[in-house]
Order: sequence, then C-alpha cells, then structure tokens
Amino acid sequence: MLRIKGLTKRYRTGDLALKGIDLDVPDSQVMALIGPSGAGKSTVIRCINRLVEPTAGSVALNDTEITVLRSADLRRVRRRIGMIFQEYALVERLTVMENVLSGRLGYVGFWQSWLRRFPQSDIDEAFRLLERVGLDHMADKRADELSGGQRQRVGICRALIQNPELLLVDEPTASLDPKTSRQIMRLIKELCAERKLSAIINIHDVMLAQMFAERIVGLRLGEIVYDGPPNELTPAVLTSIYGEEDWSATIRKAADEDPDSGKDSVVPFERSLSDRDRLAGLT
Repeated sequence: MLRIKGLTKRYRTGDLALKGIDLDVPDSQVMALIGPSGAGKSTVIRCINRLVEPTAGSVALNDTEITVLRSADLRRVRRRIGMIFQEYALVERLTVMENVLSGRLGYVGFWQSWLRRFPQSDIDEAFRLLERVGLDHMADKRADELSGGQRQRVGICRALIQNPELLLVDEPTASLDPKTSRQIMRLIKELCAERKLSAIINIHDVMLAQMFAERIVGLRLGEIVYDGPPNELTPAVLTSIYGEEDWSATIRKAADEDPDSGKDSVVPFERSLSDRDRLAGLT
C-alpha cells in the first residue's frame, strides 16, 4: 500500500502547490488523478518518488518511509517505483531493446551499465514484455523511428522491467490520438491486473479516467476535492474540480460502452530467432 500523509509542497517562489494531501492507495488499485492545469497532479506523482522534494508530510510504500531516505536507500526504493512519462523520456539514438533494458540500470553494476551489458535473464524478460505489448518485432529499431503509441509502449516496458510495486503514470495519452489513447490506457490497466500492481495515473481526459480507473481523485489548487468511484463523477463534482461548465458531453454515461472492449490491446507478432541473434552483443 502507498500511504501519503500531510503532503505539502511550497516552491521557492512561495507558491503552495500541495496543501496537506492525505491519500491511501491499496495494492492492485488503478487510480486516476484529474484536475485543471496547476492543480498539483504532477507534483503529487513527483513527490512520491522524490523527483520533487516535499516541503512537509510523509510518503510510505508498504513498510518503507520514502521521505526520510537518502542516497543509496532512496535509489533502492526507486527501483520499486516504475515511472511512465508524458514525453516518453526515451534515448532516441538507442534501440527499443536498449531503452527497455535501461529500466534495469538500478540493478547492475557501474561498468555493466556503462557498457550496456545485461544478464540474459533481463534480456529474456525484455523480450517477454515487448511481445506482450506487440513490439518484439521492433526490438532492434531506434527509438526515433517509432510512433507516439509505440514509444509509450516502450516506456511501459521500461517501467515494468524494474519489477515495481507501484506505477506512477504522468499524462500517458497527452500526445496520442483518441484510438491510441484508449489502447494505451487499456494496456496499462491490463498489465496492472496481471501483475497485481498499484498505479496512479495523472490524466486530463475525464472520460478515459472513468473508463479505465477504479477510483478517481480530483485536485484543485493543491487540495483533494473529490475521491470516489468513476460513476459518481457528476456535473456538480466536475464543477467543484474545474469550475462552471456544461459537463454533459464530458462524463461517460453508465450505458456507454468501450467500442474496443473485448479486443486485443495489441496485435501479436511472431518473433524470429534472428532477433535474439542480432541482440547477442548486449550479453
């Protein structure tokens, strides 16, 4: 379980981004963070793994108090937290496989990471993950040759190869078209279910949040103004989060169905033995 108590962040400018957030995320729960720009969604995510230092409060992942850790201990706990970024954060000149394996850098020694030499077990797991997301046929392609949806899938594999206990997902669909956005959100939800992973997803698209999250937390001006199930996200609730607007076209109605539900998230591909041969230099 992730447990956040009194999380506060004040920037040097004096701006108070978070105002004493209290939040518990049980194991295996997929939770969406929604709210207007500047509400504090990204700050919450980055305070959890200490990419942003909290001003006050505590963050605990299971038995580990993250906010008191330093140097090596902090690096070790970060291995237990996978991060999926809005802009993918891939190394463009590296291959898909090399980008995925970079998620294991926290587990190998300095020279192994410098030379990008990984155990065969890590390479095998990277292939399994790429096959799961339909990209195993692209293992030796450079990242700059991929589409936005393919890049996001590589980012998902890189996070999962850490074998994390928690996923932090920052605007995974912001740069994607509507169909690809649904595919990526469905994939994240399925992978969390398969691996019994908790996930916090910062997302602007309210309908996608309703479709794929089990719980929605709404932030406004650094405070939680809604915490509940997707089906209780009424126009009044959205007004309390975002302000006055006609929300009738934004909320997913109970009778709505995902037109892609029941379909495979990705199209499976056959992997040839030569893929492994081409990547023999990584071992």
